Amino acid sequence: MLIALQIFIFLMTFALMEAVAWFSHKYIMHGFLWTLHKDHHHKDHDSHFERNDTFFLFYAAVSAGFVILWGEFGFWPGMAIALGIFAYGLTYFFVHDIFIHQRVKWFRNANTTYTKAIRRAHKIHHKNLDKENGECFGMLWVPMKYFKKK
Repeated sequence: MLIALQIFIFLMTFALMEAVAWFSHKYIMHGFLWTLHKDHHHKDHDSHFERNDTFFLFYAAVSAGFVILWGEFGFWPGMAIALGIFAYGLTYFFVHDIFIHQRVKWFRNANTTYTKAIRRAHKIHHKNLDKENGECFGMLWVPMKYFKKK
């Protein structure tokens, strides 16, 4: 029973991370920390790395914090939560950095209806180069209008 509960907590954490990512992207990255996120919209650099890449450190620290709560303080859901955050971060890396932005030339031929919708929504997000008036702040959940063929 405890293993099933741990799996449920892991899956719920992974799913809730989409909402956390949407919120932090819209209100933090396009808000008071725009200075770190701006270079992701303005490709005026030659490096594969961006100031925007530092955001992963925050989520890694939160994930590590739940491991500490689990190991040092006996907070039994801690490891499942930490692994859910980690799994979402790993998924984000593959979907956003590798699949969408092609930082590594993998998954170039992924052309399902869903992958096309992800790319369309992200393209719309990057169409706006400013801090305000953006749309499509999520990553895995894509509004239905982006599934329509053009």
